[in-house]
Amino acid sequence: MRDLYDRVARFYDPWSRSVVEDIDFYVAEARASGGPVVELAVGTGRIAIPVARSGVRVIGVDSSPAMLAVAREAVAKAGLERLVDLRLGDLREPPVPERVPLVICPFRSLLHLETEAEKLRALRAARALLLPGGRFVFDVFSPSRDDIEETHGRWLEREPGIFELAEWDEASRTLSLTVRCGDDATTFGLHWLSRPEWLRLLDEAAFEIEAVYGWFDRRPHVDEEDLVFVCRR
Repeated sequence: MRDLYDRVARFYDPWSRSVVEDIDFYVAEARASGGPVVELAVGTGRIAIPVARSGVRVIGVDSSPAMLAVAREAVAKAGLERLVDLRLGDLREPPVPERVPLVICPFRSLLHLETEAEKLRALRAARALLLPGGRFVFDVFSPSRDDIEETHGRWLEREPGIFELAEWDEASRTLSLTVRCGDDATTFGLHWLSRPEWLRLLDEAAFEIEAVYGWFDRRPHVDEEDLVFVCRR
């Protein structure tokens, strides 16, 4: 079966055009690490290309051949082939023999993993990529009641000509998100956890928690829906 993201690869960048709030955060983390950086679920290079433009080498892993094809085009257009190494693979078993000071997994990508066991496997895989003292940085969400009520069961135009339908199941804590552009559409499942559950999994994966932010401006997490974890090996 084709990777779900293969079906949206050619309109993924227009769909995510307005998502810019995390770019400077991840670029700053990459620069502070000195690189190289492994980005899990690199997609079309939305984060990897700005990181490379800052002078930091990126090894990007993604399970979608079509998304990687778009990323390669963008990397070549930006003249960054020397700094961006794109690899096809699963974030639970990334094809990365190198050990690095920083691993990142932006844009809530870990939520595509359905079970806690799969999430734990991915966390352990990320830790195995790190040098001693290296850091793993990722973001996820845990939705508010208001967000669920405002979006559930409604087609919303996210960007011109690109529509989303969110169907929330609080019992299973799953968001079924359908994205449609013209005749092309696909549905993703996103499976959220609470902050205490993430902290438990990170402890099981032998990470030390350096910070938990509520947004990319590094405000402490209180009641925000978004969670940004900074973890150390």
